Amino acid sequence: MCGKFTAMASWREVVAFSQPLTASTPSKGSNDEVVTYGVARPLPVIVWDAEARQRRVVPMRWGFPHPKDWRRPQPIHARWEGIDTTKAFAQAFNDGQRGIVVFQTFNEGEEALTSGGKPKTIQWTIDPGDGQPRGFPFIWRRFEVADLPQPMLACVMVTVPASEMIRRTIMANQDDPRMPAILDDADWAKWLGEEVASINEVKATLKTQEGVTWKMAPEAKAPKKP
Repeated sequence: MCGKFTAMASWREVVAFSQPLTASTPSKGSNDEVVTYGVARPLPVIVWDAEARQRRVVPMRWGFPHPKDWRRPQPIHARWEGIDTTKAFAQAFNDGQRGIVVFQTFNEGEEALTSGGKPKTIQWTIDPGDGQPRGFPFIWRRFEVADLPQPMLACVMVTVPASEMIRRTIMANQDDPRMPAILDDADWAKWLGEEVASINEVKATLKTQEGVTWKMAPEAKAPKKP
């Protein structure tokens, strides 16, 4: 399951992507850098501000606070099948507390065994390969936490069944392989609530990406520190 993804640093504050995205993709500057996002870290979440009638970026923690320890991010994913009925997610989804986080690549884990027979996870990086920004759908909530001076804004990534490409290559040994939902360019406004749509129409934007030939490779190991 995805627990890490990357984006270009210059995309963090870009909210006015028009359709298609390729028409307004921010240029990659010579000093631009790749930013890695992970669970329990802050994410730049694009939301629709209905009062101001505009999109804006709001920092939120990836992962709802665990009921017994807010520092522990759990859950971090929401299955699309029950997003409108599951207690933890339904109110946020139905009330329009939906956001988008832009990504360039994302990781998935392959369950494998070491030579000694012990379980291990091999991280694979999935890269569409064209450098274009794409959007992961998230839902978010506001939590009152006694230990914090102000409410916590936290979000979870929406997942769908893994594509045939990912399932065959990375998740052949998993009983219920999942991947992040990836919004079509034309569905951003509908997902955010910027465009009027029924709950069923919004839920229909959550689809498995099939028929793509994205690059997939085991994640390169970070160089050892001297």
